[in-house]
Amino acid sequence: MNTRPDTYDVAIIGGGAAGLAAAQALGRSRRRIVVIDAGEPRNAPAEGVHNFLTRDGTPPRELLALGRAEAEGYGVDFRNALATATHPDGQGFTIELEGGEALAARRIILATGVSDTLPDIAGLEAYWGKNALHCPYCHGWEVRDRDIAVLDSPFAVHQALMFRQLSDRVTVFTAPDREIEPAEREKLDARGIAVVQREITGVRGNDTHLTHLVFRDGGELAADALVLMPRFAAGTAALAGVGLVAATHPSGIGTYVVADETGKTEIPGLWAAGNTRDPLAQVMMAAADGLRVGAMLNADLIQEETEEAVASLRAGAPAA
Repeated sequence: MNTRPDTYDVAIIGGGAAGLAAAQALGRSRRRIVVIDAGEPRNAPAEGVHNFLTRDGTPPRELLALGRAEAEGYGVDFRNALATATHPDGQGFTIELEGGEALAARRIILATGVSDTLPDIAGLEAYWGKNALHCPYCHGWEVRDRDIAVLDSPFAVHQALMFRQLSDRVTVFTAPDREIEPAEREKLDARGIAVVQREITGVRGNDTHLTHLVFRDGGELAADALVLMPRFAAGTAALAGVGLVAATHPSGIGTYVVADETGKTEIPGLWAAGNTRDPLAQVMMAAADGLRVGAMLNADLIQEETEEAVASLRAGAPAA
């Protein structure tokens, strides 16, 4: 039971779709909640969020502003800051914020998501999330029927086949000495996907979108989109003080936080939601996971409080 008036029931680190959905669920359950968020959403470069029912195409920051306003309506507090460190304090956790403030919470939901480490391609960062992309569900419709280049990676064949559903002008670019496995090459040939052995070392374009690929041999080629696979890294730095270490994802795409189906990690009191524990989840899936984790954590708190109340009743204390 929360016996300290200055302690939050739950601190949520990360104010994206998962964190806000968890905050709303817990706020509606009359929990005392704080969301800690530095205001730098991963999908900020994108023009809109897609496959989010009733909100398709909504700019990412606008979607978050709507979610934040809803959560605030249920009494959720916000700190516009970066969480820099976390320590167990005997009754939960103390979270240190950039700027010097410290907050106490009985439980934590880590919803920081993942960050993207891009391939070493000159000029790429300026177009990431626009027409330099990785997900056909997030951005595929916007490049339908266009000239789509796929950057070589262990996931290139899979990505090429996915984007072939959207355009019949898909080309995989590999280094000159790279040989695609025969079975994989057969799949590409069967779908009419070309393979060109020229190494992409850079891109160039206008103020908003890339227009050309630049090759190691000095040549250039016009393109409407570049598909690539970044490496994902779970945002766990603020939880190092409680012993949280990100694990390598089974797919090889990067790191994530291991949690059970309810979102509970191996560290007592620490839960994870959204892309933090599922790097492949789209925005709507991350939001759904935040709702689920928020509900499961509320059930966990109810069980703890009920056990404490039963113990007090047996000791002769009046019922809460």
